Amino acid sequence: DGKMSEGGLNVTLTIRLLMHGKEVGSIIGKKGETVKKMREESGARINISEGTCPERIVTITGPTDAIFKAFSMIALKFEEDINASMTNSSVTSKPPVTLRLVVPASQCGSLIGKGGSKIKEIRESTGAQVQVAGDMLPNSTERAVTISGTPDAIIQCVKQICVVMLESPPKGATIPYRPKPASAPIIFAGGQAFTIQGQYAIPHPDLTKLHQLAMQHPPFTPLGQTTPGFPGLDATTPTSSHELTIPNDLIGCIIGRQGSKINEIRQMSGAQIKIANATEGSAERQVTITGSPANISLAQYLINAR
Repeated sequence: DGKMSEGGLNVTLTIRLLMHGKEVGSIIGKKGETVKKMREESGARINISEGTCPERIVTITGPTDAIFKAFSMIALKFEEDINASMTNSSVTSKPPVTLRLVVPASQCGSLIGKGGSKIKEIRESTGAQVQVAGDMLPNSTERAVTISGTPDAIIQCVKQICVVMLESPPKGATIPYRPKPASAPIIFAGGQAFTIQGQYAIPHPDLTKLHQLAMQHPPFTPLGQTTPGFPGLDATTPTSSHELTIPNDLIGCIIGRQGSKINEIRQMSGAQIKIANATEGSAERQVTITGSPANISLAQYLINAR
């Protein structure tokens, strides 16, 4: 859009932010009043991803000056929230405002610069802390870039990041990060209840109480050790194999796009999963799961859940 406006190029940009539910609530405001005001005053389009996810994506689109205005309003709102939370607490040092941008991995190299030169320059000239995550966000080709500091430092920092993003557009196709819904599967193991979050099983005391009341007798074969850190299960447990057959018309939903789902199941369960090639005249596919008994149970559970 090479038209010049006051203060540089007038280009339409899209910036994605990753926020927790509480932060999103603060941006939306009572009956959506806060976000409405932000949209009107900044002139930027502000979209908030749907869903009952613990994380949501906030997309801000518009000419660069509208984006900076929207960012400054968000940063000031977060600053306000921090001040409000400090009035009733004994914390003396004031935490910085923190925003998490979601940036295509192909642009992160330019943002970091040769030997970290660019990111160092941004940190020094704006006074904001900037960190680029080492790993891509799950099932995407995007990385989280965390910015923290005073609202002013954050706005200066976003300006510089926008310049980098305009100068080096993403290469190849970007698979955008989509937060997972909060309805985590629940697993009962060794008399305890766990919810699966990402790659970890988190102990869930309330559910454990219910589970124990419901059982009132020794649990069936435990699904895993009671250590919440599994799938890093005890390496000494013997491995075994288990065969399943899955109807051809359901195999797709288990494999997922380009193997994304089956890889997720492998990662979460810690089991090896092999899917045999389709045999002619058969309406089913053979699936072999190998690992410790706990890994196998977890893999079966996740396959059935799919």
